[in-house]
Amino acid sequence: MKVLLVNKFHYMKGGSERYYFTLADAFKKNGHEVIFFAMQDEKNIPCSQEKYFVSNSSVNGGIKSKLNMIFHMVYSKEAYKKMKQLCLDEKPDLVILNLIHKQITCSIIDAIKDVNPNIKIYWTMHDLITVCPSYTMLDGNNNICEKCLHGNFNECKKNKCIHGSSLMSALSAYEAKQIKKRGWYNKVDLFVCPSNFYKNKLLEAKFTNSPIVWMRNPLPLTTLYELNNHDDGYVLYFGRLTKEKGVKELIDSMKNINYKLLILGTGTIEKELKEYAKDYKNIEFKGFKQGEELMNFIRNCRCVILPSKWYENGPYSAMEAMALGKPLIVSNLGGLPELVENEKNGYIYTDLAESINKMISLDQKEYSKLCENSLLKAKEWFNADKYVEELIYEKSSNSNQN
Repeated sequence: MKVLLVNKFHYMKGGSERYYFTLADAFKKNGHEVIFFAMQDEKNIPCSQEKYFVSNSSVNGGIKSKLNMIFHMVYSKEAYKKMKQLCLDEKPDLVILNLIHKQITCSIIDAIKDVNPNIKIYWTMHDLITVCPSYTMLDGNNNICEKCLHGNFNECKKNKCIHGSSLMSALSAYEAKQIKKRGWYNKVDLFVCPSNFYKNKLLEAKFTNSPIVWMRNPLPLTTLYELNNHDDGYVLYFGRLTKEKGVKELIDSMKNINYKLLILGTGTIEKELKEYAKDYKNIEFKGFKQGEELMNFIRNCRCVILPSKWYENGPYSAMEAMALGKPLIVSNLGGLPELVENEKNGYIYTDLAESINKMISLDQKEYSKLCENSLLKAKEWFNADKYVEELIYEKSSNSNQN
């Protein structure tokens, strides 16, 4: 089978790209041919389909890049033309979409089906952009908001949900309305959600007539599964330092806890957080870490904490921690609770300080059991080979239904 993977970015940028490249490796390992479609970028990993890639555009780029995105954010003639040619030349059997809004656009769905209506299109939901123009279900004040869930996208404009910008919020609301009007989501054969929460939220929105399934994201084939049932006396947060991640609340929870918190990462509120925590002797900011250095911080922590205040899907940070045999403490939002069997491989907290105290008070036997369970769940839940098998099964099932 020939599989076409589509994503804005063809380089390692975040969780969506980790999934994109993991899926490519897993399909190849299982004997399938993989081809790509993305945006042009000097950071791209080389591949033989680069001539089909669309021009780069970004709201964070220069004037030309911004204008290109604004004028083509609903329908890109360039993307349609290049995708059509790619499909004519390569004849894929299955197309898996990832991040495509604004830069690539849903125009490619028409291109694929115009070449061959029997080509299956799957779409992995890394966020909630199909039902929320800001994709996070956070309003302009970073509060959870579901006002657009049933298609009233003007709320995005009213609440300035996109970076507090009236223009970008209005444009994103317009984009969402146009996509709905043109019925593109009904042309997708299957939507794949990394969490059951996302699946249920999308079903509630009734934004498509197409099937929606839940499949946990896979970890890379190169993942080292390890049991690390020791710690060096600290709990760990690693990730973006932005308001919706709940790091300020995590800092508050450490006020009366005689244990160290290490914070890894950078972001828009990094300076604010450092100032806020300056009187805490048990909190250290370590900056951005990656690769083996990050893995070592995870290996030696007591647990990884995800105090998110928004609807996370199934973040790779949690998955990576579990693969290294580390328990989690997570908020009860989005897909996070689905990664924790409470008191078996971590805690879903109502009181964060209480859960941290409970974690650091465990004896070695109790703590080791949490670590072992985390590792076992990671091996069971995040296997890339099994993920590909399930996708192929879904393709076969959908083909038989048609």
